[in-house]
Amino acid sequence: MLRLLPAPLRGLLAATLLGLGTLIGFALMILPALLKLLIPVESVRALCTRAISGVATGWVALNNAWIAGVGAADWDVRGLDGLSPQGWYLVSPNHQSWVDILVLQRVFHRRIPFLKFFLKHELIWVPVIGLCWWALDFPFMKRGRGKGAKAADLATTRKACEKFKKTPTTVINFVEGTRFTPAKHAAQGGPYTHLLKPKVGALSVALATMGDQFEALLDVTLVYPAGTPSFWDLLCGRVGPVSVRIQRREIPAELVGRDPQHDRKVLVQTGRWIEAQWVEKDQLIGELLQARQPSS
Repeated sequence: MLRLLPAPLRGLLAATLLGLGTLIGFALMILPALLKLLIPVESVRALCTRAISGVATGWVALNNAWIAGVGAADWDVRGLDGLSPQGWYLVSPNHQSWVDILVLQRVFHRRIPFLKFFLKHELIWVPVIGLCWWALDFPFMKRGRGKGAKAADLATTRKACEKFKKTPTTVINFVEGTRFTPAKHAAQGGPYTHLLKPKVGALSVALATMGDQFEALLDVTLVYPAGTPSFWDLLCGRVGPVSVRIQRREIPAELVGRDPQHDRKVLVQTGRWIEAQWVEKDQLIGELLQARQPSS
């Protein structure tokens, strides 16, 4: 029904649903978030975390509903077999747009635990949703420069990952560190056609802290054959085709449990592991784009 409306009107309605859903979710999170903050009892905090995660899961379900309502369901997703909502996963996708986050949430909804991803520290001040991210134990990274700032960033990541040991969790890390744009790609002068160079500092700490709990790394490739959409495009139902490929990768034992702050070799080894994936991902993106091109 929503698809029959003009795109701007669809966008306004979807934005309204997103805003209302976020406000309602925020209101429902307040009590368990306060209890979690004020009562230093692990069993109480674990119960509060489950309650907050349940609210977040409902928020994702609402978003999935309006995404389906405003746009055609031209989504080509492969690789979801064998996943479990009771598992522990490390998710590593490429990053092109804010739309990626809602795409990943829709693809993995109720198939793996609720996605928790690394955020720039400034985003904690975003009204309403910043507090929601905090209550959900999302790790905020300052991404500072210099040895001292980098050590603080890694310490923040370690502290966040310690919390994730207690309940089934999915940790998502955009290893490119920022969204892909032609300008950023040109400035880097990297070896990839469709990707930015990966950064593995935070990912290495996640492996050092809870690598023995992760069942696998889920290597996710996101492609928008009609062009990278904006968030407004998503609200208006103008995303176009979406291709998602998920490859389950075993985490090498030699990367687990080592401290990248004191063992620089682990950063090199992790970098080589991710770079090999990036070579494959870059080729796969090219193939998926070519496959969706209209035939002449």
